[in-house]
Amino acid sequence: MGFSKSETSLPDVWIIQPDVFGDERGFLLELYNQQHFASIGLDHLSFVQDNLSFSSRGTLRGLHFQHPPYAQGKLIRPLQGKVLDVVVDLRTDSPTFGQSLGIELDAEDHTMLYVPEGFAHGFQVLSDSCLFFYKCTQVYHHPSEGGIAWNDPDLKIMWANIPPILSPKDQKHPSFSEFKSPF
Repeated sequence: MGFSKSETSLPDVWIIQPDVFGDERGFLLELYNQQHFASIGLDHLSFVQDNLSFSSRGTLRGLHFQHPPYAQGKLIRPLQGKVLDVVVDLRTDSPTFGQSLGIELDAEDHTMLYVPEGFAHGFQVLSDSCLFFYKCTQVYHHPSEGGIAWNDPDLKIMWANIPPILSPKDQKHPSFSEFKSPF
């Protein structure tokens, strides 16, 4: 068993594909293996918290991040369903500062995405429902949470053509131009 990783348009954001062993009975794969992640150059990761959310079609969560020293890296994947996953580079010293990336993640192809510290993250559910799993490199710390408006036109995010269902909190995040990067 093992994993492969592919670059994205944003430095340090990686598409991770596990080896999947399947037959007529079903399949087996590893969700995470520290030694195998080290073999693909991700030996610096240390996960301390796992999260699971369930959402219905159209639910849009994000764009979220945590301020240092509680900034989180995340290894994400849907366990059931499909999402449009979006990340935004918040690192002021990065050549891709303010740029976004959107990628469809589908439980059926088992693709994962690694989002490092210094990025805002969000997703919109494209299937009837979604069971969404992510491992975090830092524990959740409520006073350190932050967000950016999901629909900020400066970010040029191409969300799905599905009416978004947002929490009251996610409806109130500041625009990117109002955002003061802690990274």
